[in-house]
Amino acid sequence: MGSLSQADAAQLKAQLQDAVVSCSERGLYQASKWAAELLNSFPPSDDEDSLTDIDSPMSNAPPHTPNPVPKDATELRLEARETHKYLLAKTFFDCREYDRCAAVFLPSNIPSVLAAPSSPTAVKAKGKQKAMQPPPLPTNPIHVLSQKALFLALYAKYLAGERRVNEDSEVILGPRDGGMVNKELQGITAILEEWFTNLPSNGRVPQGWLEYLYGVVLAKGKNEKLAKDYFIQSAHHYAYNWAVWQELDSLLDELAPRLPANIMSYIFNITASQELYRTDEQVHEALTSILNIFPTSSFLQSQRALLLHHSKDYDHAEKIFSDVLVADPYRLDHLDAYSNILYVMELRPKLAFLAQLASNTDKFRPETCCVIGNYYSLKSDHEKAVMYFRRALVLDRSFLSAWTLMGHEFVEMKNTHAAIDSYRRAVDVNRKDYRAWYGLGQTYELLEMHSYALFYHQRATALKPFDPKLWMGMAQCFSRIGKISNSIRAYKRALVAGSYYEASASFGSGDFSALAGGVLDPEVLYQIALLYERLHDMQECAAYMELVLAQEEGPDYDEANPEAGTGVGVTNTTSKARLWLARWEYMRGVYQRAMELANELCQDGVEVEDAKALVRDIRARMERGRGIWMTRRRGGEVGRSACWVVALRGLCA
Repeated sequence: MGSLSQADAAQLKAQLQDAVVSCSERGLYQASKWAAELLNSFPPSDDEDSLTDIDSPMSNAPPHTPNPVPKDATELRLEARETHKYLLAKTFFDCREYDRCAAVFLPSNIPSVLAAPSSPTAVKAKGKQKAMQPPPLPTNPIHVLSQKALFLALYAKYLAGERRVNEDSEVILGPRDGGMVNKELQGITAILEEWFTNLPSNGRVPQGWLEYLYGVVLAKGKNEKLAKDYFIQSAHHYAYNWAVWQELDSLLDELAPRLPANIMSYIFNITASQELYRTDEQVHEALTSILNIFPTSSFLQSQRALLLHHSKDYDHAEKIFSDVLVADPYRLDHLDAYSNILYVMELRPKLAFLAQLASNTDKFRPETCCVIGNYYSLKSDHEKAVMYFRRALVLDRSFLSAWTLMGHEFVEMKNTHAAIDSYRRAVDVNRKDYRAWYGLGQTYELLEMHSYALFYHQRATALKPFDPKLWMGMAQCFSRIGKISNSIRAYKRALVAGSYYEASASFGSGDFSALAGGVLDPEVLYQIALLYERLHDMQECAAYMELVLAQEEGPDYDEANPEAGTGVGVTNTTSKARLWLARWEYMRGVYQRAMELANELCQDGVEVEDAKALVRDIRARMERGRGIWMTRRRGGEVGRSACWVVALRGLCA
């Protein structure tokens, strides 16, 4: 996607400006904020630069929106008629009096009248019932309401039900946590089914907002297939509602052919790739193209940082997040991901500063609580970390980072059952979170339930196949349940994945020969060697032990300039491999090679006592062998002398 023409840019600005107002009017404040941030990330145009002069005659002109978004005349008349009621309902909504807001347009007896025996989920399943049910009365209030008023009322009912669920659930991970249901869903579903059933006969043009709300309700009821259909309809009717694209993010399944072709779909594809941990060059090029249009967008820059985080380029990701924070120090979005990067890099002073900054901005945001929780976790104060992660979940029970991070803390505290509960709740929120699946696998390994652990490791590797840590976890499970060949294959996949991160290249074919030019993980090679030893394939075992030693110097080692090598140097793993090879050569009788390896161990300072004992054994064996050789040699000389004596005596006789 290249740069936009002036007309296209003006049209895009008009669409985003309309999205800010429309989302805000319906209480979708996060979507409105997102559109406003994107609107203000356009580079200033020449016309805008000319208006900066306060003496200009145009400085007093009202702001003009080019190419205004067309409106439905019927809806405009309905909205004009209910203006005063809408203002009252919106005031109640802004004050979080959701029940009062809904009652302005929908009296309390309406849901019970409409909640007739019908399918609570699918419109498709109502085909047989339509013929038996009488048509709705024309005086039904929902058909004389504008779509904006109906959406606001139903959305207020939905939020009121969600608030009651949070209040009734009480303590996080308590006995009543997770089992509560939003009791308003059935009434909302009945009203929306009534609306969509009679939509063709009413001649109303759908705007996309009610489709979005129906999709949310269906997704809450676990009817994801139908929810996806309504979200896609909503995106076609009104593409600039970012809340729709966020919902589609959680229901990814070959959606590209069904989405509208516009800039919102383009941005969605980038964020979806980031959610699926795709970090290839194509995604980065797409992000660069969209950043040419919105060069100062904090959201898009954060997406770049998250992509780099997934590819383990922590330094570059941290730099981008730091720049975003400098440009907008009061922005708390994605700060939990930034704190994760600082935690991994062990930048404790920066993490402390970030926690203080977030706390001063807003203490009651889940992102702030996660940042503070990560700070206490880095200090190994796991109890306080859990306390702040719980606080984040009290504020937002669907906040994914808090569930996963709290699971990590429970693992550190050896509370495996609480860790499993936390990871399971994280998976319920987002099935694409590989960290929660991997955490479940690790926790079941601690419980020595390796078959369960293997299942969860397989789910994690399916989500992020180029992470060597995940393949190593799977390989360990295979090894512990006795599937040695499968374990070896998994370790080799870990080598492929590790080289993917090191060389920034994808080895999609799984060809092991592609790894010959890079530095491999010595620990993985050593584990493969030990597995071959368990299979009694000593030649393969010795070959992999030699590969472990080769990683000390790296592939570009030069004897003339040994400091230029890119190897890993001497490590505990390479020393263990050297000791194994020394013993192997000793058993084979190759004493000179065994002595060299043992002497190198003494110089490395690792496994020194075992190396010294091996040196003594080798010397004793070599000396004993030399003694036998000398004895045999002397025995041969004595024999030859005796023969000469016998011969001479014979000649003299």
